[in-house]
Amino acid sequence: MGRIVIAVYKPKSGMVSKLEELMKTHVQILRSESLVTDREPIIMQALDGSVVEVFEWVSKEAIESAHQNPVVLEMWQKYSEVCDYTPISQVSESQQLFSEFTAID
Repeated sequence: MGRIVIAVYKPKSGMVSKLEELMKTHVQILRSESLVTDREPIIMQALDGSVVEVFEWVSKEAIESAHQNPVVLEMWQKYSEVCDYTPISQVSESQQLFSEFTAID
C-alpha cells in the first residue's frame, strides 16, 4: 500500500535556484527506481521560502530500500548541498487549521 509523505526542504543561503532545479527531477528519479507511484506530486512554497512536497512512495519497504539505493543516495547528497530537511511542524503555515501555500509548477 502506498505511503504519502510530506517533505520540507529549506534552501540554504543563495541556493534557491539550485533547489528548484533539483525539484524538477526528484520524483522522476524515484519513479525510475520504481520507488514512488504515478500520483503527481504537489509542490508548494511556504512564506519562509521552504519548499513543501507531497508525494507517494510505493510502500514502506520502498522507503526503506531508498536508503540503500545508490541512485537515490546520490540525489540526496545533491539535496543536502543546497537545502536542509525540516519537519513540517517547523513551517509556520502548518500551525493553521487550513494551511495555505503558494503553488509551484
